[in-house]
Amino acid sequence: MDRRTFNLGLGATAAALALPTTVKAQPYQGPNVILVRFGGGVRRTETIGETSTYAPFLRHVLTKRGVFIPDMRIAQLDGVDTSHAEGTLNLLTGRYLAYRDAGAKFLQDRLEPTEPTLFEYLREAYDIPSHQALLINGEDRPQEEFFTYGVNEHYGIAYRSEMLSLHRFKLYKTAQIIADGTASDAALAAAQEQYAELMAADPRAITPDQSPEVTAFWQRWRAHYGDDGLRNPRGDRLLTALAARALKELRPRLMMVNYQDPDYVHWGNPSHYTRAIQVIDDGLQWLVETVEADPFYRDNTVFVISPDCGRDDNPLMGVPFQHHFNSRTAHETWAVLFGPGIEQGRVLDKPVDQSAVAPTIAALMGFRARAAEGDVLSEIMT
Repeated sequence: MDRRTFNLGLGATAAALALPTTVKAQPYQGPNVILVRFGGGVRRTETIGETSTYAPFLRHVLTKRGVFIPDMRIAQLDGVDTSHAEGTLNLLTGRYLAYRDAGAKFLQDRLEPTEPTLFEYLREAYDIPSHQALLINGEDRPQEEFFTYGVNEHYGIAYRSEMLSLHRFKLYKTAQIIADGTASDAALAAAQEQYAELMAADPRAITPDQSPEVTAFWQRWRAHYGDDGLRNPRGDRLLTALAARALKELRPRLMMVNYQDPDYVHWGNPSHYTRAIQVIDDGLQWLVETVEADPFYRDNTVFVISPDCGRDDNPLMGVPFQHHFNSRTAHETWAVLFGPGIEQGRVLDKPVDQSAVAPTIAALMGFRARAAEGDVLSEIMT
């Protein structure tokens, strides 16, 4: 029996013994969860290094509020890539290689889940509308629009999450311009061309038909920021703005924020990377303060923060901080969890596999991630 088969059986058995079988469509009364992908691939040195961090709020405040896992690892398995889409799906499914190619262009990892995501498990178990299961996605990674649901025959589109992203806003905006019919011929032609390009990125039936609640969200967003894209935040600041507004207007029970800007270090400037870490740290502080100011979320929200993958520092490469070469440091990540049901002020001083994130979130929310191969981190729960 190999390691993956053993862990799958062990994790499933532990979860089955610890948790009751859920009843479909029962009201949800558990904690809210905000899963933050500290994304774009980051090294431990610049994020959780005590004296070298560029994320002081994360390192010096949040690590002390719950459980700090400094040694989380992406397993060294054949076919496992240390990249963003793969790492995100590891976090969402609790499995490695739980995806398939959805038709990728060069340098675009267009993957879709082959096993259920946390959102699908949650909505299958509880009576939670789609707009309260949210993915917040970056504008430069439209291939991750596919993560709203997978292709598992027992889950799928009926249990999808909703996506908030600049891609989805542009779909809403161009559809409105076309439907309104009052734009000039040139503006109408431009909207039609852009709409067709956006649809081509994810032609599945869900796009662009989001829920009425999300459509109303975009209507308010457009009224506030307008159409030109010059007033709304960009990059990872946009993700924070979307997430904070969603907390107030859509009231998600499970939300994942897919930060990504540290990946701009591929262009060769290390300051792009370290500044992006600071932007995510500022975003974390904004989200935590938003939660603490809201009675609906205060004292009833768990934060789970972890990178999609690590990074290398290869002095022989012309562009620093790579992650595509399967180096040891690209497999090294970390995690911080805090909120109700989580121990406070604890460092879990042992190696933890990235596949443990999804089943642990599932246990906190009261359902089972049945296909996850990772173990529930029951020792960190009160």
